Amino acid sequence: MRTYRASHFGGAGGFFRLCISYDTLANHYKTNFQLMQHHNYSLYDLENMMPYEREIYVKLLSDWLNEEKARHGKLGDR
Repeated sequence: MRTYRASHFGGAGGFFRLCISYDTLANHYKTNFQLMQHHNYSLYDLENMMPYEREIYVKLLSDWLNEEKARHGKLGDR
């Protein structure tokens, strides 16, 4: 018979809490606000994303914004 210790991490829920432990609550809400206001994400979509999925979308958006900034900087040099 298998016994469980009281100090287990909580399965998948514990794993995902560990994945987002580096993000502060204030930063989480600030990022959600910016995604909703400036990039037309809905709060429903943001709150139903898996933590890794949200991180991927934020990273892709950040990369795209940096590319656009660089592209506009090059156009301004002409």
